[in-house]
Amino acid sequence: MLQGKVEPRYKVVAMPRDTNPAGNVFGGWILSCIDLAGAIAAREIAPERVVTISMKEVIFKEPVLVGDLVSCYAEVSAIGNTSITVQVEVVAQRLSEDHLPICLPVTHATAIFVSVDKQGNKKPISEEIKKLHGFA
Repeated sequence: MLQGKVEPRYKVVAMPRDTNPAGNVFGGWILSCIDLAGAIAAREIAPERVVTISMKEVIFKEPVLVGDLVSCYAEVSAIGNTSITVQVEVVAQRLSEDHLPICLPVTHATAIFVSVDKQGNKKPISEEIKKLHGFA
């Protein structure tokens, strides 16, 4: 879970084109949102370029419906020599039957990114950047 109050890294409204045959928003679309939010957080550590190398188990707790405002909150939790671990939480906001906004936790994931150069080779993360972000 994320520590403290974190601003969303990525927000988007679920649209009809994002649904699966059952009418719910497709899980792969949500995974894409997680990947984007995690990459945005990782780019603060490795500004040149990052690539996704893994995403740990993702369990969907609530469906996302067309019209929901999906917010992805992301926080860097660890920095290695070239890797950046990011915790991402996904929340869907929709209106209740009383027309009041409610927020539902949809899922969370641990995503791991690697810092790379323009040619795609691993690029070490400087100690200065680690210190700047409280990881040294």
